[in-house]
Amino acid sequence: MKRLVLIDGSSYLYRAFHALPPLTSADGEPTGALFGVVNMLRATLKEKPDYIAFVVDAPGKTFRDDLDEQYKAHRPPMPDDLRSQVQPMCDIVHALGIDIIRIDGVEADDVIGTLAVQAADAGIDVTISTSDKDFAQLVRAGSDDNGARAGIALVNTMSGSRLDDDAGVVDKYGVRADQIVDYLALMGDKVDNIPGVDKCGPKTAAKWLAEYDSLDGVIANADRITGKIGENLRAVLDRLPLNRTLTTIKLDVDVGRVPTELVLRDQHVDELRALYTRYGFKQALRDLDSGQGSAVTEAASDTGSVRNTAAGYARSPVAVANEPDPALAAPGEYEGVMTREQLAAWVAKLQAADEFALDTETDSLDAMRANLVGLSFAIEPGFACYIPVGHDYPGAPAQLPREAVLDALRPLLEDPDKRKIGQHGKYEMHVLRRHGVRMRGYSDDTMLESFVHNATASRHDMDSLALRYLGYQTTKYVDVAGKGAKQITFNQVAVDDAVKYGAEDADITLRLHRVLSAKLAAEPALEQVYRDIEIPLVPVLERIEANGVLVDADELRRQSADLGKRMLAAQQKATGLAGRTFNLDSPKQVCALLFEELKLPALVKTPKGQPSANEEALEAIADLHELPRVILDYRGLAKLRSTYTDKLPQMINPDTGRVHTSYHQAGAATGRLASSDPNLQNIPIRTVDGRRIRTAFIAPEGRRIVACDYSQIELRIMAHLSGDEGLLRAFAAGDDIHRATAAEVFGKPIGEVSGNERRAAKAINFGLMYGMSAFGLAKQLDVSRGEAQDYIGLYFSRYPGVREFMDNTRQQARDRGYVETVFGRRLYLDNIDARNQGLRAGAERAAINAPMQGTAADIIKRAMIDIHGWLEAHADRALMILQVHDELVFEVDTGFVDTLLAEVGARMVAAAQLRVPLVVDSGVGANWDEAH
Repeated sequence: MKRLVLIDGSSYLYRAFHALPPLTSADGEPTGALFGVVNMLRATLKEKPDYIAFVVDAPGKTFRDDLDEQYKAHRPPMPDDLRSQVQPMCDIVHALGIDIIRIDGVEADDVIGTLAVQAADAGIDVTISTSDKDFAQLVRAGSDDNGARAGIALVNTMSGSRLDDDAGVVDKYGVRADQIVDYLALMGDKVDNIPGVDKCGPKTAAKWLAEYDSLDGVIANADRITGKIGENLRAVLDRLPLNRTLTTIKLDVDVGRVPTELVLRDQHVDELRALYTRYGFKQALRDLDSGQGSAVTEAASDTGSVRNTAAGYARSPVAVANEPDPALAAPGEYEGVMTREQLAAWVAKLQAADEFALDTETDSLDAMRANLVGLSFAIEPGFACYIPVGHDYPGAPAQLPREAVLDALRPLLEDPDKRKIGQHGKYEMHVLRRHGVRMRGYSDDTMLESFVHNATASRHDMDSLALRYLGYQTTKYVDVAGKGAKQITFNQVAVDDAVKYGAEDADITLRLHRVLSAKLAAEPALEQVYRDIEIPLVPVLERIEANGVLVDADELRRQSADLGKRMLAAQQKATGLAGRTFNLDSPKQVCALLFEELKLPALVKTPKGQPSANEEALEAIADLHELPRVILDYRGLAKLRSTYTDKLPQMINPDTGRVHTSYHQAGAATGRLASSDPNLQNIPIRTVDGRRIRTAFIAPEGRRIVACDYSQIELRIMAHLSGDEGLLRAFAAGDDIHRATAAEVFGKPIGEVSGNERRAAKAINFGLMYGMSAFGLAKQLDVSRGEAQDYIGLYFSRYPGVREFMDNTRQQARDRGYVETVFGRRLYLDNIDARNQGLRAGAERAAINAPMQGTAADIIKRAMIDIHGWLEAHADRALMILQVHDELVFEVDTGFVDTLLAEVGARMVAAAQLRVPLVVDSGVGANWDEAH
């Protein structure tokens, strides 16, 4: 029987783009998606189909857009790196001799469906090469032995899976092929923005269709379905028929040709050779020149590639940049170091290496309390060792003494000229310091390489990076330690399992460094951010975290008691106002009371359209009734108590008597540091109770707390970036910038500006930096939207450079897909061209704010590095103990305060050369609140 292969080109292009890393050719052209599609095509052609076509979506709207204007409305635009690969893909498909089909007004699915049914009805077996589950509605086996009605099968060439009959569809989805459309209609499709029945997943949809057979049957019996899911179903009954229409593949498209015309043409060998050469597809080029141009790779090439069959994609869905060395994706060879001879041999290897990767295994995630269980090292990809020193389960094999191992490694680990590579190496620094080793020479961190290269492209943990950049599935912690209540700590993990897991960590870290360092080297500005800011900051943060901050636990307990009393009073007051008891912590009970019993207007809704009881909702009605304000007050007190006054005393380290936060460099995409366990950056300072918490952060006897804070740094950066003469002039004169802005906006001398006018100007200054609209400004100032718009218009008329900067920044973001800080850090903005107005507006706000927030983050990081270097010679007299956004906090000997103020202030000011002066405000006190 003849066979037709219909390739869903759009599906594979997107799938390859997201599965493969951002590969590039020698000239820097993106090739990741192209590489995946080409290998899939070569695998398909090897099977020698009788007929073949490559079907892609045509640009523009389809009939589904006319049926539902929200259809696919939330889909972001095609990324530039993908868009640039579409034409090369078409060029290669054409050169391979395959017809490309695109039809206006319909989707590729409809073209494929039409051709598939036509061919099968004509006795031609059909294989649809796709990863799209929607096509399961077309699956059917041949009807008889005479070939009068051939079958339609689905094959996912990248994973090797196949569906060729109804039993296979039922096994995979739980419904028959003829029920797939109804199944999809019930569940909806987030990707295509088709809203289904809320909370109806695959199991529920399959259950309903098993009971009622079809969507019509489910609709007819909707009243019999109980519970919340039944309510959800009944709420969208009118929508479901449209869903069914949207998810039904059209089978009567005028394609303009019949299946038997889709024969494979002769290949354009010279054109293919030029294309394969241009994009660096070496194995494809070798096969072409050896006469096997349609054959998929039988073994990994000497420059790396995919696995040996099409199905190999299931095991290794990601390849590395430009067909890398196979060592970067192959299994490693790992050695457990159990004897002194093995240890000596590895020490010699490490001494001879220019650089090495290292990793530690411990019995805790808390670096300040973790005990060392083992160390791993790698000096070349694919070869690593694990040295167990603390596995103490019953029957554990004899291991080298921890101190003996550390003594042997100490000269290497403390050598500043021996380059070390890690993944989140700050943790290793803490662990080693606690065990008497101060690691120096930390030169590279794969987490930070990934973060600087593209902060939003991926998670930056090792498992995610290994999959994205190496195509390597790492051994997970749960694989060796179990999960849930039965999970064991690493000291209880069998040594043989620990060798594989621990050595792999060092090995993969080294492999990732080889890939990511090359990516950064190709972007000099980003490499400079990495080398000059992020890597030098690692030991600075390690030192700050280890220093910790002294906390007065008794003071916090007193505050907790006071907050508890006031919470009780608020609760009693709320009960009196409501006329009955209710749970102030229950949004459901609060909504019922406010909006059903008291009939207050529900001005803020949840995403599902229900009345909200969040802070914004209560603030919106706080002027209409006394109760919402009482609830807000209660919640504010409860949050302070649970988050800080109750929790902080429990987080005091018993060994140091201090609280040790953790700082995260790869957290916020703008480069701002984040803090956790505990988060000390979110303690409120605008309320008396919030400031009171800071009084519990104290200096020990003989010392003082010093706080140094950049003054209005983001506004100064705005002046620098915009070059606006009015802002530059105000900052150069040392004017109160908000008062100066008010004078400009309201057209009066600066000395005549009222308090309310200054407040309005401050709201405008900060609001515009964060993309605030006239609506938002009106709400903040409690004025009409028209009045707020007038304020903004006046502002831009007085500061035209700011408007020009904002317009130019938005345009640059659209053109390049990213914005930059003064120092070259990038923030990519995937939604800057989104069709959805909300997503696009959010990206535009980020485009304006990120250069300022990111530059401020870069400046204080540069200052911290410089100050840390100076403080090393004065470690006995002063400690840097906290970083909170634009503020640095120190613990200082009383007699050293003046020296520190002068040095720190000067170094913070010198951290950047802007068109306006940087100003640092400083304070000194017995506690953080006094110093702030």
